[in-house]
Amino acid sequence: MTFSIAGKTAIVTGAANGIGLAIARHFVERGANVIFADVDEERLVEELGDQREADNVRYFAGDLREKLTVANLLSATIDAFERVDVLVNASRQIGLSDPLNPEEDAVEFLLQQNLMTALRLTQAVSKRMIRQSEGQEDAPAGSIVNISSIAGQRTHPDLLGYSVSVAALDQMTRSMALALAPHRIRVNAVAFGSVMSASLQRGLKAEDEYRKRIEAGTPLKRIAPPSELTEAVQFLAGEGSSFMTGQIMTVDGGRMLLDPVNAPAH
Repeated sequence: MTFSIAGKTAIVTGAANGIGLAIARHFVERGANVIFADVDEERLVEELGDQREADNVRYFAGDLREKLTVANLLSATIDAFERVDVLVNASRQIGLSDPLNPEEDAVEFLLQQNLMTALRLTQAVSKRMIRQSEGQEDAPAGSIVNISSIAGQRTHPDLLGYSVSVAALDQMTRSMALALAPHRIRVNAVAFGSVMSASLQRGLKAEDEYRKRIEAGTPLKRIAPPSELTEAVQFLAGEGSSFMTGQIMTVDGGRMLLDPVNAPAH
């Protein structure tokens, strides 16, 4: 059994910034072929720089809420590396909701962004994984890792849409794990909290006391860099976790252990 992902081909969405970017870079450093996918082409080009010329790196820009874009991303991956072994659904968006406003569409928008994009990619990529593994009945066919949040279990009224969408993502993870297990494809998720995502960085800039509240509500008393999440994602992507599927791994510095009355929601 190995924790290596060297030589595997991975698609990582949300790879222009924050956690998605950290995961994609980590996979490249560990020897994987990686497609950095994001809607923000300018940011992808800026972040990748000279790395765009590396043999094991490609980038793809497009709105993955569109079905045609999902198909084009898969085609680009196969054209570049001939197969796909790992999908990391790291494209996610956090947003505030007014739970008492029936005219607001924040819940619908966040379900589309955080659930439906991951579901459609999972469906498209898993079909390819099944096809390329034909005749290899004893070998793993692929691994899918969804990036979720502890907000799926702990919430706040202002986070209605976000919490509902990541809770739905967790249930999708379990459902697809059962559906794909007969095809030797594993589906797991990492639910994070107290990790320096792009949205958390924006929040910290906007409010000085925000960091203190998060650290006070985290048993380990700190905010983790994205690198502490990437190792967990690599574990679920590789064969070291070969008997794990349908699991939601929590990486939150212990926040889920606290009394929900006293713990911050995000």
